Order: sequence, then C-alpha cells, then structure tokens
Amino acid sequence: MGLLKNKRALIIGAVNNHSIAYGIAKCMHRENAEIALTYQTEKVKSRVEKIAAELNSNIVIPCDLAYDDQINNLFIELKKHWDKFDILIHSAAFAPAEQLEGRYIDCLTREGFKTAHDISSYSFSALAQAAYPMMKESKGALLTLSHIGAEKALVNYNVMGLAKASLEASVRYLANSLGQDGIRVNGISAGAVRTLASSGIKNFRKMLTYSEKVSPLRRNVNQEEVGNAAAF
Repeated sequence: MGLLKNKRALIIGAVNNHSIAYGIAKCMHRENAEIALTYQTEKVKSRVEKIAAELNSNIVIPCDLAYDDQINNLFIELKKHWDKFDILIHSAAFAPAEQLEGRYIDCLTREGFKTAHDISSYSFSALAQAAYPMMKESKGALLTLSHIGAEKALVNYNVMGLAKASLEASVRYLANSLGQDGIRVNGISAGAVRTLASSGIKNFRKMLTYSEKVSPLRRNVNQEEVGNAAAF
C-alpha cells in the first residue's frame, strides 16, 4: 500500500516534465494518490493533459492565478470530480524577465514588484482560502515551494527573493490559521534545481555549479528528491 493511498492531491504548476511540480506529482502518484492538475493557458493545455494521462488522471482544469474568478472556478470544477480532497501543492512563481537581470535597485518597478508578489506569494493564500471548504474535513496538507533567495540576497534573483520571503511568511500565517482544523501548511526550500523556469534567471548555471561544489554530497538535488520530500 502506498503512503498516500486514498488521498487526493491537487497540483498547481506541473506544466512540463522538467518542473518540480512534475516531480512531486510523479512521487505522489507512485504512492497511490489520485492527482488533479491545472494549466494556465490553452497553449500548455495539451502538454498538461499528457502529464495527467501519465499519472492516470483525467482531471485537468484551467486556472490562471492572476485572476480570482479563475481560482474560485477551479474548485467549482474540481468539486464535479471530488467532494473533498487532501493535498494542495502550490508550485508557481513569476516575475517579469527584466526584474531578474542586473542590480535590484536598477531594475525594480512598481508593476514588476506587484506581479512577482501576486503570482508567487498571494496566490498560495488565495488558493488556500478557496480550497478550505473542500479541505476542512480532510485534515490534509498544503505545500508550497520556496527558495534560499528568500533569506539571502542572490545576484539576479532580485524581486523574486522578496516575493519568496512573503511566501514563507504566508506559510506561517496559514499554518497558524488552519492548524485548528487539523490542516498542515509547509514549504520546501530545495536550493538550486535545474528546471525550465529556473533557466530564466541569468547565470543560473553558475549557481548550480557553485551549489554542487559546496554541498556536502557534492551534487545538486533533483525533481524526484524534492517530490519524495513533498510526498512525505
């Protein structure tokens, strides 16, 4: 029997098979969880549907985290398949490309700051709020993905570091708020992981090389290892 047998997991962010969310989805599926996935736009729908098929899932629902009505509609649609569910995985972050290159002080804009915090931090709390009616009886778990840039100033990470710091604070506040219902809220900060999203950060290869040199294991972690931690 798998660790997650009879559990249901909604996973946000599994848009390709190089993403951390994909690694989490695979590991949770291996542990016998039922999986539901979301996609942001029609452009990536077919790609997410292929991932869903690989995971024996027929639940693929549109949701652009920039819009409250889409977040609310996600759970209206999900309820057509499940009356309740146990796990919500938030693996989504975004900042405009020009915010992630050069000095923080030079590239910062009000709009870029708002976008990074809206998609990378606020969306986790918004999802938790909308999911609550379907999760309050399950005594389940919410999980998000953070980064060391929330704690340390990293070259080119810039406003995303501030957004991840906000995300980590939201983990604490959500945990305190939902703990009375038996719902756990956690975050994983996995360090440098090779994904398509991370390739958008300038000089990310240098970050990978450096972290490999200073890690006690002399290597970086991969999606499956993060997935195993998430499943646990």
